[in-house]
Amino acid sequence: MKSLLNHWIEHNESHSVSFKERAAQVARVSELAAQDINRAAELMDECTEMLKKALKDL
Repeated sequence: MKSLLNHWIEHNESHSVSFKERAAQVARVSELAAQDINRAAELMDECTEMLKKALKDL
């Protein structure tokens, strides 16, 4: 279980970075869409924090 949680944490962190990078590119076309993508990154970070808590709680 710890291995799976660690995998999910790393996976989420990777996606969050990718979302933030892409949001900067999307902003050239649509600032509103870029804001949505940045919000998705924030939510991903919140999920990651919950996974970290779950790992600690094991």
